[in-house]
Amino acid sequence: MGVQERIKEIEEEMARTQVNKATEYHLGVLKAKLAKLRRELIAPKGTASGGGFEIKRSGDASIVLIGLPSVGKSTLLGKLTNRESKVAAYAFTTLTCIPGVMEYKGAKIQVLDLSGIIEGAKDGKGRGREVIAVARNSDLILILVEATHPKQAKVIESELYGFGIRTNQKPPHVVISTVLRGGVTINSTVKLTKISEHEIIAALNEYRIFNANVVLREDITIDQFIDVLEGNRAYIPAVYLFTKCDLVSKKELEKEQVKLDIAISAEKGEGIKQLKELVYEKLGLINIYTKRKGEDADLEEPLVVRKGIKIGEVCERLHRDLRKDFRYAMVWGKSVKHQPQKVGVNHVLVDGDVIQIVKR
Repeated sequence: MGVQERIKEIEEEMARTQVNKATEYHLGVLKAKLAKLRRELIAPKGTASGGGFEIKRSGDASIVLIGLPSVGKSTLLGKLTNRESKVAAYAFTTLTCIPGVMEYKGAKIQVLDLSGIIEGAKDGKGRGREVIAVARNSDLILILVEATHPKQAKVIESELYGFGIRTNQKPPHVVISTVLRGGVTINSTVKLTKISEHEIIAALNEYRIFNANVVLREDITIDQFIDVLEGNRAYIPAVYLFTKCDLVSKKELEKEQVKLDIAISAEKGEGIKQLKELVYEKLGLINIYTKRKGEDADLEEPLVVRKGIKIGEVCERLHRDLRKDFRYAMVWGKSVKHQPQKVGVNHVLVDGDVIQIVKR
């Protein structure tokens, strides 16, 4: 029996099984088996993760355009990057990964236009495996949904989820420590309502973990617990946008019960400026500036970094030996009380800060 047949068999058994305390252990085992089979299906041994779509990362961040065929990805790529991409009014125009660069607020953001995915991509249909493999390595996913077909959002979510991508989520606060003996000990710092001890033990046993200390710091589902056991999930921010919004009235758009961050019409250039701002914000990018002793700060070429970056990380980015030779830094800006202020490697910078590194 092939992997897909075994997946179908387990899914049918889960659908037949009533959910109650008596079946918690059994359902936990089935869900763990299903996760392991899906891992085998989407990442078979000996297959390269990119499958011919691998593109070298460049710029300050990388984002991908994901959507069903003919949703308007190529047109949007052109508006965001001024890059010409093959466009036609029929499906599967883009058969490769087409890169472009979006420049905004000093940042150079790589934008990848991927082939349209189809329902069943997570099971290997079309070129779904290659497309979603590229998405797993991105910093942000733009999920494109035709305004006239809002149900596309659910299809795309399902395909990304099946490939281990968790959009707009953070890794569960769970710690699993294996021990030599003593069985499984489960502790939690919050009240658990979504998961039971039977489910936890069932999932652990299916992964051949019989002795462990488990600490849950948030209330999660068994599926999220299995995500922790798998250890290969990609937690990536996403922006949901309706394309071709000029074909639908604003009143109709407001009625749709789907996630929506922004509505655009790439053809007419509507919403593009707002989308660029939203992408920049979602990526958490900020500008900082460097200064040499006795000279003015270089305000022409900012260093584009992520929010929360520390002085030590900036040193590593500027030169591989700079952190080793670091003595202290002088900072001007909103992150310090005094202008300037002497700080160490763990000082967190904010947008607009100016730094001067002093070496030993």
